[in-house]
Amino acid sequence: MTTSEMPERTALAFRHVHFEDLGIIEPLLRERGYRVEYVDLGVEAIDIERVDDADLMIVLGGPIGVNDTDEYPFLHASKEAVAHRVRSARPLLGVCLGAQLIAEALGGQVRPTGAVEIGYAPLDLTTHGLDSPLRALEGMPVLHWHGDAFTIPVGTRRLASTPGFPNQAFSTDTVLALQFHLEADHRAIGNWLIGHAHELHHNGIDPRIIREDARAYGPELERAARSVIATWLESVEPATPAA
Repeated sequence: MTTSEMPERTALAFRHVHFEDLGIIEPLLRERGYRVEYVDLGVEAIDIERVDDADLMIVLGGPIGVNDTDEYPFLHASKEAVAHRVRSARPLLGVCLGAQLIAEALGGQVRPTGAVEIGYAPLDLTTHGLDSPLRALEGMPVLHWHGDAFTIPVGTRRLASTPGFPNQAFSTDTVLALQFHLEADHRAIGNWLIGHAHELHHNGIDPRIIREDARAYGPELERAARSVIATWLESVEPATPAA
């Protein structure tokens, strides 16, 4: 079956800030026959019927914390929607804040660490990680941009770690949760550096280093990231009936 013959699916992405979008994942989704829709959280209300109807749900990152519900009340609805999707046992991908929301929904804990991990650095893959779609990332620097950390929920598979953040990814049969940013487009890293300029300055991080690393690692990382997401989608998408 060709791409043009594939039945159209819907990918619903929860977005917290405009430049932290689906990035390099979006073209891959369109190639696989998905219609991509965004919900801009804090601006648009969440329609639980859209959550139910989506063939794939993706919860993206953002510069707030899971526990910041007093300051950002929309997080209550986000948590309810993520928990609802988890209970449905349908495909769900979480990135950074999205992964933290999924971890909480599955019974894990999310806490500030007092430190940050920002920039490109490789992962240490666990045995489960080497037997997962993440194996394409072995030895490859990926983009980290976080300060909070989650515990691995009971009953899930821990996939990756770094020295400062031992829990970087976990999965179930229908969920993939990533603390790091596979979706970030190296060609648009300037948007991240401008949008997070205050955080970089506050933590003494030179944006020139991240810009150069994006240039150096970005093209190969993009190929690996597409492999990771495509392999995961193949494992969670319903089988297409034979013609």
